Amino acid sequence: MAEATGAAVARLFAELGAAGFGGDRESGIGARHVASTDNSIYQLLPAAIVYPRSGDDVTAVVQALRRSGTALSLTARGGDTGTNGQSLNTGVIVDFGRHMRGIGAFDPVANTVVVEPGVVLDQLNAFLAPHGRFFPPMVSTASRATIGGMVATDASGKGSRRWGKTSDYIAAIDLTLSDGTSWRAEPMTRAAAERIAGGTGIVADIHREALRIVTTRADEIAAIFPRMNRGLTGYNLQRTWDAAADQFFLGYLLAGSEGTLALTRSITLRVEPRPQRRALAVIRYDTFDAAMRDVQRLIAADPDAIEIIDDKILGVAHSDIIWTSVEALLGGTGDRPVAAMNFVEFTGDDDAAIAAGLDRLAAIGPAGDCRIVRDPAQIGQLWALREKSVGLLARLGGARQGIPFVEDTAVPPERLADYVAQFRALLDRHGLQYGMFGHADVGCLHVRPFLDLRDPARAALIRPISDAVAQLTKDYGGLLWGEHGRGFRGEYSPLFFGDLYPELVRLKTVFDPDNRLNPGKLAAPAGHEVDRIDGVPLRADADRDISDRNALAFDRAVACNGNGACHAWDALDVMCPSYKATRDRAQSPKGRAALLRTWARLDSIADPTPAERAERDAITADTHRSLSTCLSCKACTTLCPVKVDIPTMKSRFAERTATRRPLRQHFLARMEPMLAIGRRMPGVANAVLGTGAARAALARLGYVDLPRFSVADARALPPVATVAAIDALPPESRANTIVLVEDSFTASFDGHVLLAAARVLAACSFIVLRLPARSNGKALHLIGMRGRFARIARARMAEARALAGTGVRLVGLDAATALMFAQEFTEMTGESVDVAGLETVLAQGDPVRRGNSGAAPYRLLGHCTEQALRPQALAGWAAALARFGIAAQPVKTGCCGMAGLFGHDAAHQRLSRDIFALGWAQATHDDRMLATGFSCRCQTKRMTGRRPLHPIELIDRILA
Repeated sequence: MAEATGAAVARLFAELGAAGFGGDRESGIGARHVASTDNSIYQLLPAAIVYPRSGDDVTAVVQALRRSGTALSLTARGGDTGTNGQSLNTGVIVDFGRHMRGIGAFDPVANTVVVEPGVVLDQLNAFLAPHGRFFPPMVSTASRATIGGMVATDASGKGSRRWGKTSDYIAAIDLTLSDGTSWRAEPMTRAAAERIAGGTGIVADIHREALRIVTTRADEIAAIFPRMNRGLTGYNLQRTWDAAADQFFLGYLLAGSEGTLALTRSITLRVEPRPQRRALAVIRYDTFDAAMRDVQRLIAADPDAIEIIDDKILGVAHSDIIWTSVEALLGGTGDRPVAAMNFVEFTGDDDAAIAAGLDRLAAIGPAGDCRIVRDPAQIGQLWALREKSVGLLARLGGARQGIPFVEDTAVPPERLADYVAQFRALLDRHGLQYGMFGHADVGCLHVRPFLDLRDPARAALIRPISDAVAQLTKDYGGLLWGEHGRGFRGEYSPLFFGDLYPELVRLKTVFDPDNRLNPGKLAAPAGHEVDRIDGVPLRADADRDISDRNALAFDRAVACNGNGACHAWDALDVMCPSYKATRDRAQSPKGRAALLRTWARLDSIADPTPAERAERDAITADTHRSLSTCLSCKACTTLCPVKVDIPTMKSRFAERTATRRPLRQHFLARMEPMLAIGRRMPGVANAVLGTGAARAALARLGYVDLPRFSVADARALPPVATVAAIDALPPESRANTIVLVEDSFTASFDGHVLLAAARVLAACSFIVLRLPARSNGKALHLIGMRGRFARIARARMAEARALAGTGVRLVGLDAATALMFAQEFTEMTGESVDVAGLETVLAQGDPVRRGNSGAAPYRLLGHCTEQALRPQALAGWAAALARFGIAAQPVKTGCCGMAGLFGHDAAHQRLSRDIFALGWAQATHDDRMLATGFSCRCQTKRMTGRRPLHPIELIDRILA
C-alpha cells in the first residue's frame, strides 16, 4: 500500500513539474508527520503536501491530479487550527499558508479587498487599519487563522451578535472545481442563475442542482434550519437563495463546506469601518450558573459581545505569563473564590456611544461585581486571556487535557443556561472535569472535557458523549457544530438536516462526483460514505506506544495540542523566529513537537522491523534538521499556552541520539575554557584570531564573523564576591550590596558593559562586587552533553546560592545567561536562585538627573529570551533610564537572529539574516538605539555596521 501511494505521489509530482507548478512539494516522512495533526484529537498521515504560490498553481494541482490517473485526494489547509480534523486526510494536503498570503488593493468606494486564501486574519486587519477598516469576524486564533480557513468553516467568534459570520462578508470567491475548471461565484438574480443552469458542463450542473433544491424545497429549508445567530453551516441552503431580494449566491453554499466542493484561488471580501472607541465590563460571579443565567439580562444592554470563562481557565491562568498583565484588572480573589466571569464589550465611534452602552448596563445591574476597563491596551490584554483559553485548558496537569470533540455546540441563547445545566450533568455522570468558555450572548459555548486519551477506557467515552450531546443540542433546538465546522462529525448531519440530507449528498455529487475533495467530511457522493468519529485514528493511538521513559523525557511534545500559537503571523512576535523566517511548519515548536513525538514512539519499539528501523532513521534525520534551526530562544516555554519547551527537549534528543560527535561539537564543549584564557590575554588572543590560519581553522569548523576580545582595564573591575568578604560587612551594608553576575560572552567581548554597570551602581551608592565569569555550559546543553552540563549547573547554583544566602542581591548583565539560574540550571538541579535584572535595581528611587524634554527617545530593544521570560524588563529599563533623564521607548522587534553562536554558524547565515530582516533591520536604522542583549549588539554591528549601546553604557556616559 505504501509503495502504491508513493508511486501515485511520484506520478502526481511529475505532472506538476510538467505543468510548471511554481510552489513547493514534499513527500518525506518527517514532513508528512508534521502535517498529520491539526488542533483536533485526530491524526492522519497524508501521502504528500503541496504548497501553491498562486491561483494558477491551485488549478495546476487539480488538473495534474486528474491527468495522473491516481486515486489520491486533495484536502485544503489554511492555518492548521481546525478542532475537528477539517484539514486532515490520507491524500495530498494543499497547504495555502506558506505562500498564498497576498492581499490585493483595497477599494475604498466599494469597501472591498481581494485576498488569497492563506492570508491571516490579523495580517488582513493590519493591512486595513490605515484605511480605518476591519474584517469583522473575530476568532480567538486570529494570529494564525487564515481567511481561506474561515471561509471553509464559515467562522465567527467574539462579537458575532453584532457583526455576524464570515459568509456575511463574502462578495465573491474565485475557485477551481473538481474537473479543473476555474469559476467565480458571485451574487446574481435567479434569472441569471437559470441562464447559467441552461448550459453544459460542471458549472451549469452545479447551478441547475442548487436552484432546484433551494426553490422546490424552500419550505422544508425554512423549517429545518434554525433561526439563530449560529445557524446550520456546511451547505447553507437557507441563505443561498433570498427570494425577497431576488439574490442567488453560491458563496453561502461554499462557506462552511470545508473544501469538500472546490478549492479557493482568491476571495473578495466586504469590510467595515473600524469602531473608534470601546469599553469592557468585567463581571465576576460566585457560581458559573449565576454567570450563565445573568447573560439574558445583560443582552438587554445591547453590547457587542458577552464572553464567559470559568474557574478552570482562571485557575490555570495564574501560572501563565499572561497573568502578570491581567491580575490587577481582574481584581483580588477576596473572601470567596471567583467561579466565572463575563466580559461584556461595547464599541462605538465616539465616547457618547460607549457611555450610552455603559449606562444601559448600569441600569440593568449585573448580578456580579463589575469593573469597567476603558484603556485599549488593557482591554487587549483581557481579550488575550480569553483567546488563550484553549491552550490553558491543555495544562490542567498530568496527562489529562481539555480536548475538543463537543466543544462548539450552540443553542438559542434564551435556552443556554438550562442546556448547559444538562450538559454539565451529563459530564458529571461520567465523572469528568471540564472547562467552559465562549460566546454566551449567541448561545455558543466551548466545552472541553478533561481526558487522557492514551487511556483506552477514556478514549471510549468519545462516542457515548458525542451521541448524547448531539441529541441534547437537537432537543434544545440547537446544533452540535455552532462555530468550528463539522470535520469528522459528518455522521451527525442526518440528525440535523433530516429529510434534506439527501440533497446535500446530491450537491456533493454534482460538485465532486469522484469524491476527490476532502473525502469523508460533511457529505459523501453516491457510492461513498462519510467518516465516523470512532473510525478515524486518534493522535493518542500512536502516543500509547511511547515508552514511559520517552513519554517523561518528551512530555511537552506529547502534550502539544496543536493550537498553533507558534504559527502567529506577526513577524515581530518573539515566538518562533525560525518559523517566521521560513513559514515552514517543521521549523516551529508545533512541527518539532510532532517530529519528537514520532521519534519517541519509534524509539520505543523494542524489536523493530526493517521498515520500522528505516522509518526511525528517517525521522531521526528529519528531527535533527528541524532542531538545527531552532535558536533556543525559549519563547515556546512561556508564550506557548501548553509550554512546549523545545530547547529542553532538543537537548535531550541530542543526548539520546549522539553517536560520533563532530569536531565542531568538541570545539563548542571547550569554548568557555578557551574564552577564559583569551580574557587574560585579549591582545594576544585577538592577534591570533586575526591570522589566516585561525580564520581557516574556524572556517573548517563552520564559524564566521566571530567577535574579538574586548580590552578593558582589569584593575577597574569590582572586587570578587566571596562569602567571607560579604560576612565581614555590617548587616546594613549587605542589604546595599550588589553582586554583578558576569557571563562568559559579556566578560570576553563586551567588558566595557561590566565596567559601566559597576560605575553606575557605585554612583548610586551601592557596594559593588562581582561573581567572575565561569563556564555556564549553555553550549553543552544545546548539543546534548547533559552530564557535563549537570556538573556545571550544580557548581554554579551552589556558588550563587551561597552568595545569595548572605543577604546580598545577585544581578545579571545579560538576560540570556542570567535566566539560566531559573531555567536550565533549575532543570538540572531542581533548585533556583533569583538573579535579578540590572534594570530592577536602577528603576527604584528618586530621579537622578533631569532630562532633555526635546530629545527624541531612544529605541529600546530587548533580547528575545528576555522578552519571552522577563516581559517586564524593557519597561523596567525605560523606567531606569527615565531616572537618569533619558527618554526611551521599548520597541517590539522579535529575535535578531544571532542567539549565541547560531548567527556565526556558516550553515545558518541566510536564515540568520532573514530573521534580522523581520524586525531588527527596521529598528536599527540609526544610532539612537539601545540593546540589552550581547548577541543582539553583536548581530546589529555585523548587519548594519552600527553597535547599539547597552542601556547601562548610556547611563554611564550621562553620569560622566
